[in-house]
Amino acid sequence: MGLKVKGYVLGAIAAATYGMNPLFALPLYSAGMTVDSVLFFRYLCAIPILGLMIKLRGRSFAVSSKQFGALVIFGFMMALSSLMLFMSYKYMDAGIASTILFVYPVMVALIMATVFHEKASTLLICCMALSISGIGMMYKSPESSSGASFSITGMVLVIISALTYAIYIVWVNKSSVKSLPTLVISFYVLLFGVILFAIRLCINGSIEYPSSDQWHLWLCILASAVFPTVISFVCTTSAIQYVGSTATAILGSLEPVTAVVIGVSVFDEVLTPADLIGIIMILTAVIMVVGGSSVPAAIMRIRRMFPRLPHKSV
Repeated sequence: MGLKVKGYVLGAIAAATYGMNPLFALPLYSAGMTVDSVLFFRYLCAIPILGLMIKLRGRSFAVSSKQFGALVIFGFMMALSSLMLFMSYKYMDAGIASTILFVYPVMVALIMATVFHEKASTLLICCMALSISGIGMMYKSPESSSGASFSITGMVLVIISALTYAIYIVWVNKSSVKSLPTLVISFYVLLFGVILFAIRLCINGSIEYPSSDQWHLWLCILASAVFPTVISFVCTTSAIQYVGSTATAILGSLEPVTAVVIGVSVFDEVLTPADLIGIIMILTAVIMVVGGSSVPAAIMRIRRMFPRLPHKSV
């Protein structure tokens, strides 16, 4: 498997697993746990898993002083992004929040273009527009949602989450940590990220956790540590290193598809025609990104099958 293909596969896995956030977070909220408590246990449980993976792979935990400083910042950025997204679930339906979150591929493209003067190809621009349009087709209005109604506060929180995540995606690709093993980057990001939640819990003076008779909620915490945290973070970092920030961000549009699949299969939600059209548009955009330069060539080959008719002179 080529490095680019590997990057695309990892980007798709990262998107799908990150889209599982509401599946594990909402039951914990219903049980009375706060956002900080949920995220604290989620990060805390993920750290030893990554540490064990690093030891089994024979990797070193050593980083330079420059990389250490960057990893501290990355940890707080990812923690802030998670915190803002999870807080938004308190103000609006998780599906609406997830829809708004997907302005981050646009933010990534804008940052790459304005700060690093990277010229986005026509293909990437078309794919981005197609994926965002597909996500728009899957949007559920507040009236049709079973959760909390749309709110300005919730929208601001999601926008901050998206911006922080976009900066993280770009910065990892451009900083000194790019040369570090993916597992090591993810380990330190979570290690420093959990500090933010620990500080907030100390300030608030309380921490909530499932009681002994709520063992199934501990499974939710463990699952949230494994799927949308360890697997998603590791695959995202690897995808950035293999295919770059913009392509990884566009592959992230697969996350709402995951949400729809979970909604239909787990919560007995109805797959509407608009959902189906949106999924097809997103998958088409992803296929075009993965196809890369071969897509325009394939289009040209098809075009040559239909030669132009000669113009008749008047």
